Amino acid sequence: MAVGGLGLGAILRYALPGRTSHGAALLPAIGMIVASVVWAVLTWVGWPFDGGWIWWASLGLGTLSALAAGLALPPRRRESDARLLASLTKA
Repeated sequence: MAVGGLGLGAILRYALPGRTSHGAALLPAIGMIVASVVWAVLTWVGWPFDGGWIWWASLGLGTLSALAAGLALPPRRRESDARLLASLTKA
């Protein structure tokens, strides 16, 4: 499960624009952590670990969270860099 989340996060890292705005391991790490946590929670609530739905839910939520981070971080980074540059260039 963890490797699947890691792989899907790595695919998103190179598929989404703005990858220079965050670290190389960030999106894969988010995908892996979320997929692993969802997997653990779903097994605790009784979903069978060999069923198909637990895989879909875990990998799907891991991918969606990495996608959300990959889309949200570049604009925030540009805004933050612009604010920092403005504050550093004030006389």
